[in-house]
Amino acid sequence: MAPAPNPDLRNQRSHRAILDAALELAARDGYAKVTVEAIAAAAGVGKQTIYRWWPSKAAVVLEALNDRTGPFSGVPDTGDIAADMAAAAQGVIEALGTGLGTIWRGLVADAQGDPRLAESLLNDFMEPRNKAWQDRLDKAVAAGELRADVPTRTMVELLFGPIYYRLLLGTDPLDPDNTTTRVDYLLNGLRPH
Repeated sequence: MAPAPNPDLRNQRSHRAILDAALELAARDGYAKVTVEAIAAAAGVGKQTIYRWWPSKAAVVLEALNDRTGPFSGVPDTGDIAADMAAAAQGVIEALGTGLGTIWRGLVADAQGDPRLAESLLNDFMEPRNKAWQDRLDKAVAAGELRADVPTRTMVELLFGPIYYRLLLGTDPLDPDNTTTRVDYLLNGLRPH
């Protein structure tokens, strides 16, 4: 006699299939075109399974995005703040240059009319990264590498804001090859010496 199926394993497989389907569809078709029905069909589950675990398409896609990018592991700290900033900016640009950028644009757009999604994007995704960068920049300020009169929160915005500006508004392509130059501009300012 064959052993009875393990419902926990079935749930794990379904959960994984839903997250994978959500990302694949959102990257391929664009976030706005994805529906819970399409995710369910691609994952081989019923729509009710998705709604049992998530309140909305946005919640599924955000969890899938967090799952794909992995747990936030902190910021680089090689002792060279310019190199660390350039490496981080390059990593963000490279990640957003894939289908994840398409997904991120859709989530940010949906967040404008969905306060729960906006709160989740901010608190669960952005704030841990912002806080880690503020801590790293505080260390650089203490070491005399950066000015003490500029709030580190502002420094984080100056580093990553241009990336998201280009991504969300499409003003120019994301270019990972010029991150060192952009960090140099940021650190040295725009005034002539």
